[in-house]
Amino acid sequence: MSSLPRRPLGNTGLEVSAIGFGSFKIGRNEGIKYPTGYELPSDEECSHLLDGILDLGINLIDTAPAYGIAEERLGQLLGKRREEIVLSSKVGERFVDGESIYEFGADAVTQSVEESLRRLKTDHLDLLLIHSHGDDLHILNETDTVAAMQVLKLAGKVRAIGLSGKTVEGATAALDWADVLMVEFHIRDTAHRELMRQAHAQGVGVLVKKGLAAGHLNPQAAIEFVLSEPSVDSLVLGGLNLDHFRSNCKIASDVRMD
Repeated sequence: MSSLPRRPLGNTGLEVSAIGFGSFKIGRNEGIKYPTGYELPSDEECSHLLDGILDLGINLIDTAPAYGIAEERLGQLLGKRREEIVLSSKVGERFVDGESIYEFGADAVTQSVEESLRRLKTDHLDLLLIHSHGDDLHILNETDTVAAMQVLKLAGKVRAIGLSGKTVEGATAALDWADVLMVEFHIRDTAHRELMRQAHAQGVGVLVKKGLAAGHLNPQAAIEFVLSEPSVDSLVLGGLNLDHFRSNCKIASDVRMD
């Protein structure tokens, strides 16, 4: 049995591993922000990676329509282990012919979720997050995105909803309705710290993205820094190397998470 810690994800009723798996690299290698390029893994390599990820005790898998073929690959590979997984996807951004397309209307949100469910071969998402293009407050205040997500939650298509945003102002505004927030937080960027603590105090789950600054930080120090913050429920990491994930989970297991 893995010793990878799990924490309650706010008041959602879900428990998530201290390390989550971000699926970007299994589906897309265009328009990347990583320091070096990479080839997409083969189907066999992808299957080995994902089984290994789950066997390490990682139960949070984060994906999105903007992650190329990631949803299709997850749908092909995770069916037999779906009940082990807290599955998170997003709405608002698609990646088509090398470019991001942003759509935040109610019909687009509903259609996006239906397509994600089809690709993932599941009847529900555990988490659904807004994939912000940067203007968080415009999305929250001037579009029907949140209302459409609330309808999907009431219909049982998604279990919990939230924002994967860019700004402290957006995340703060989302506290009025969100079950979960995904924020950037690492040694070089602590702007969201007080907001994260406020969210945690209100029972809103906190997921951290880019905790290694897209591969620019030392994993040992970066993981220890993020997971030592008591408001953090899980740190979502991307990657294709199972040995790296094994090492990262060992670091996470050794962090004191008070």
